[in-house]
Amino acid sequence: MSRLTHVASGPYAPPAAARELTAVSADGSRLHVEMHGPLDDPAAPVVVLAHGWTCSTAFWAAQIRELARDHRVIAYDQRGHGRSPAAPDASGYSARALADDLEAVLGAALAPGEKAVLVGHSMGGMTLMAAAGRAKLKEHAAAVLLCSTGGWNLLDEATVVPMRAGKLRTRLTKAVLGSRAPLGPVTPVGKKVLRFATMGPGSAPDKVEACARIVHACPRLVRYGWSHVLETLDLAADVRRLTAPTAVLVGTVDRLTPAVHSRALVAALPNCVGLTELPGLGHMTPVEAPGAVSGKIRELVGTYVRNEKVREGA
Repeated sequence: MSRLTHVASGPYAPPAAARELTAVSADGSRLHVEMHGPLDDPAAPVVVLAHGWTCSTAFWAAQIRELARDHRVIAYDQRGHGRSPAAPDASGYSARALADDLEAVLGAALAPGEKAVLVGHSMGGMTLMAAAGRAKLKEHAAAVLLCSTGGWNLLDEATVVPMRAGKLRTRLTKAVLGSRAPLGPVTPVGKKVLRFATMGPGSAPDKVEACARIVHACPRLVRYGWSHVLETLDLAADVRRLTAPTAVLVGTVDRLTPAVHSRALVAALPNCVGLTELPGLGHMTPVEAPGAVSGKIRELVGTYVRNEKVREGA
């Protein structure tokens, strides 16, 4: 499990959960799940948040704090991140494991047939794509939001290495993202590197600090294990199975999953309900533009969850 070194105060400090539980995945992996908001109010709409590679539930602090006022918000740590234990060996890291884990969380945190807006950032979005054909996702997904993510050709399109596209850039990107080297403590240099690779050039210092603390807390072997999954990931067939209404959001200067990925997803999704491109923002959109991301979630809830409740009650 990671060292929980996230920020301790301010808008990017994780709020305390109203309830915590453990979901058990298909292979026995245990997943830390947090539940926020008015849990005893059955009329409160539900949102499920899946974070990305090297992050944790702390990444969603701003969304949780804003949405939990009137939503039941469920967030979980992907295996090896935050308070979820790492897989015992390399076989525990795969697209199948991502889908298994999401199914376990949905089964543990939602009532049978209960609908929710499912939100995934980066590897969290890949999780939703990987689970597109699964029974639990079909049962519970009222709508989906894919933030700053892609489904295939991840290394070929990434621009974290500032050079012309081609085989050399892909090899160097693989070496950088798949490095076993520890990230070490958060330093001024480390924050500059992280901002260049993952955030827009105008990102405020408090946002860079929050992201750096979260990313640096991820254990290096977990970071390395998931990097190999991302290298060869191909979810093109799975995306075509994602039939829930799906919105896509991306920053225009995202270097990890550039907007070309989002446009490809829009073209492949069978029920895409819109693409939002945020000018000047990088890969960490939920932190860089918390209001825009929370607003898009609220929009999907208002359209697809509340309306469904009205229809059911009619």
